[in-house]
Amino acid sequence: MKDFSVTVNSATGLHARPASQLVSEASKFQSEIKLIKGETSVSAKSIMGVLGLGVLTGDKVRITADGADEHDAIKALEALFESGL
Repeated sequence: MKDFSVTVNSATGLHARPASQLVSEASKFQSEIKLIKGETSVSAKSIMGVLGLGVLTGDKVRITADGADEHDAIKALEALFESGL
């Protein structure tokens, strides 16, 4: 399993558009990918799950990937967050 933590810097947190971008990118991979905020964990491939976390600007989240392409998944998702998601 691979993981990373990030502070969400988007001015609007993970609202519909950035959540959709995250889900779209995560869905490209076979690995099980989780988005974790506090004690709550959801599939990063579920738009309802991601929106349901209520991630706001400045919130710290952790992303985990577990599976055959976990390394590539983590690299792609880190790049997505670095681009300003």
